[in-house]
Amino acid sequence: MDKLLEVKNLEVNFETNYGEIKAVRNVSFNLEKGEILAIVGESGCGKTMLCRSIIRLLPKNGYISNGEVLLANKDLSKIKEDEMSKIRGKDISMIFQDPMTSLNPTMSVGKQIAEVVIIHNKINKSKAKQRAIELMELVGIEDAENRYNQYPYHFSGGMRQRIVIAISLACNPQILIADEPTTALDVRVQRQILDLLKSIQRKSGISIIFITHDFGVVAKIADRVAVMYAGKIIEIGRKEEIFLNAAHPYTIGLLESLRAINKNNEYLPTIEGMPPNLLNPPQGDAFAIRNKKPLVIDFLEEPPMFKISESHYAATWLLHPKASKAREQIRINEEQVN
Repeated sequence: MDKLLEVKNLEVNFETNYGEIKAVRNVSFNLEKGEILAIVGESGCGKTMLCRSIIRLLPKNGYISNGEVLLANKDLSKIKEDEMSKIRGKDISMIFQDPMTSLNPTMSVGKQIAEVVIIHNKINKSKAKQRAIELMELVGIEDAENRYNQYPYHFSGGMRQRIVIAISLACNPQILIADEPTTALDVRVQRQILDLLKSIQRKSGISIIFITHDFGVVAKIADRVAVMYAGKIIEIGRKEEIFLNAAHPYTIGLLESLRAINKNNEYLPTIEGMPPNLLNPPQGDAFAIRNKKPLVIDFLEEPPMFKISESHYAATWLLHPKASKAREQIRINEEQVN
């Protein structure tokens, strides 16, 4: 597959009254054409800040301190804001978590879609309206022509999210970033939105970065998975590789909870403790203090990314050749649990 987006050694910091928070720490990954890459992890692990930094929509106290974000060999982290504003919406779009805060309550939904079309494509209002109606139909809004003039409060949460998706698709972007777009929705509507995004991806060939904390959602939508913890990607691979051959203890812990739910177990495994304070990131593996069976080196040195296969990598000392006994013990424990 062809690389569409390349993120290299990206670091994002936030200035606060207590010091500088290292929110994204030396992150590198590629997004391929036509794939859905899920970025998964607990709240506060850096998923949203990573993706907001790609399109340069960070809060005022946040900034990219290092790295590159390459789209068609253009480094988005270095270009001027007026050039970046032309790329947002046209080449890269983003769906935010809460559709009600993304929509203008004083403007009809149709006009909000048409406005994006006019700004980026310089066409007249009549053609923009027709395009908006087509997009509303594409995302499953029935009677779109009549509902064009309705306001956000006329729509349910799921329908509002469909409108937000229509806005994000208005200019046929190459990349769509979806920031937990189903979190506030009930299970039935969540499934509908996931099916809609998969259908749009298949029809258009758009590439999607899907942010979530839910491995159940990952199982439904992703082609590849990047697991984040404490501002870093600690494991990345094809969905099947992550689900069947997870290597990092954090990934294994997240998946144990999902497996317990699927088996209707009365006991739900949890990962004890909290993610570290990124004002002062810990030495070594940031997950070591929450790891049930850490290695001594986990507290001393940060692990590199070890190659498991051509598409599967994980940053854990368990993959070091000298850790074979520890790996074997974990495998035996997993088999006993399963």
